[in-house]
Amino acid sequence: MPVHEGFRNQRIVVVPRPLVTEALGRPVTRRLVVTVAGYFPTAGGHRMQRPRGIDETVVIVCAAGTGWARVGDTTHRIGSQSALIIPRGAPHTYGADEGSPWTIWWCHLLGTDVAELVETLEVSVERPIVPIRRVEKAVALLDEIVSSLERDQSPPRLIGTAGAAWKLLTQINVDRVMPEDGDPLQRAMSHLAERLDSSVRVPELAKLVGVSPSHLSALFRKVTGGGVLAYHQSLRMARARQLLDGSPATVASVADELGYTDPLYFSRQFSRFHGMSPTQFRRRDAS
Repeated sequence: MPVHEGFRNQRIVVVPRPLVTEALGRPVTRRLVVTVAGYFPTAGGHRMQRPRGIDETVVIVCAAGTGWARVGDTTHRIGSQSALIIPRGAPHTYGADEGSPWTIWWCHLLGTDVAELVETLEVSVERPIVPIRRVEKAVALLDEIVSSLERDQSPPRLIGTAGAAWKLLTQINVDRVMPEDGDPLQRAMSHLAERLDSSVRVPELAKLVGVSPSHLSALFRKVTGGGVLAYHQSLRMARARQLLDGSPATVASVADELGYTDPLYFSRQFSRFHGMSPTQFRRRDAS
């Protein structure tokens, strides 16, 4: 049900509790369901206090202005392009800054997978703030959630908003871990993407982007789960798949384009990476 009160041009939609209970008993929405969502523009005087917390995870995206939050025993300042994520059950109080009140989009979440999604953000009671570089994407997803629930709260609509909320949390996580333009990791990734036709030496790449080889390797492991050379190989193998799927090039030609002087060595590397040879990969849909 839409709620219209409080801040000029605000939007709030509350999913009735019986519908939430039903959703938590159905496939998909038992894993994640949006229970309430809204938009508060330039919310001067906004304040919310929940000394015992609530049985939901609270996600607030600050699109402009500033606010503050006390979660557990610590007070945090929240600037634009950041998210406040309050874990389920955590005591909290938050509100708008007096001089530059925030504009926020927000939602509350329930479901079996919410805690795990929040954990991937490395959010805790002590660290509830997550920077967002692409705040327009987060706002678009929250606008989609609010707009959908304003239409109705039918089971298909709740599935759709669950998907948008899932995308919201994963998008925030991508923003958190992926490198910014111009930083050493981003420059290294770009360099590797431009060198698919040759091998790369980690010390030379590290020198190029201005960090030590060990630090560069640590950056890659944190973001990709593997090392520099593993990431470069994944790019080369992705290009190999494109060539095998989208062109009549021979395996030897594909190997040559990717800088492998020995087609048999390329085939062994491809098989180790994909679990099948280049020829088997090309024929996988023929039967």
